[in-house]
Amino acid sequence: MSIHSTRRHLLGALGAGGLALGAAACGSSDPFEEEGGSSGAAGSDGGGEAPAGTLAIGSQAYYSNEIIAELFAQVLEKAGFTVDRQYQIGQREVYMPELEAGSLDLLPEYLGNLLQHYESDAGSASPEEIRSSLEEALPEGLRVLSFAEASDQDSYTTTSDFASTHSLSAIGDLAGVEEDLKIAANSEFETRPYGPEGAKSVYDVDIAVVPVEDSGGPLTVQALLDGDVQLADIYSADPSIAENDLVVLEDPESMILPQNVVPVVSEKIDEQAAEAIEGVIAELSADDLVELNRQSVVDQASSADIATGWLTEKGLL
Repeated sequence: MSIHSTRRHLLGALGAGGLALGAAACGSSDPFEEEGGSSGAAGSDGGGEAPAGTLAIGSQAYYSNEIIAELFAQVLEKAGFTVDRQYQIGQREVYMPELEAGSLDLLPEYLGNLLQHYESDAGSASPEEIRSSLEEALPEGLRVLSFAEASDQDSYTTTSDFASTHSLSAIGDLAGVEEDLKIAANSEFETRPYGPEGAKSVYDVDIAVVPVEDSGGPLTVQALLDGDVQLADIYSADPSIAENDLVVLEDPESMILPQNVVPVVSEKIDEQAAEAIEGVIAELSADDLVELNRQSVVDQASSADIATGWLTEKGLL
């Protein structure tokens, strides 16, 4: 079975009951209808290992992650490397085996989630401590580079009306809500340390997951705005939070670990390549990531155009 057919199979399994989206930041399908969709591989030149001398760059099935991957791709090309783009692969359960097998050489990751992929019981820690732990946790042949100021946290987000009605400011406040709580999120949220089991253990909150497979994107937001759910896992760098006056509930117990952007790389990323990638990381601020995401969601710009504009502005192209 080819890598791409394996991806389709795994994405179908992971997305059961929901909708798997492709590269577009927006879509018109309704995740609460019976029909499903399929995940694309936008920007991909095909499956399998990249040719010798080529660096294979992947991304999650998440528009923001693809933008960051494209930032890396363009600075590497400027540095003289040949790049094989393999974007919109899927979630961590799909792409980490490809990194471990050497089919991918570089992918933008997020500190806390990456550590909990290998150590599900990893406790609260600073970004620096998480990066140090990753040096031990990652399998042989993989390492992380420096992390960015920019982060993209999973969140328990609700509408301002629901927060006001129930006097909500933190996740633990949900324990006092006298109705069955549902959260729109990727199906993988069910087994994440900060999913239903974590919410119950840490905050004594009972919550059910409604699978919406667009990684906190427009369908997830719409499910929340339409009242199909009371909560949504919307990533913190998503411009829709401010645009829709949504409320991100505080997490005083740090159930969700810091999720700063960090490149995970194979042994094919040499010193020259790492220097180019870390040039991006050094410049990528929290405000920058929100703006890059806004250009995708609001302006409907392509990841390539967004990346070129930002890299040019920062003097990296």
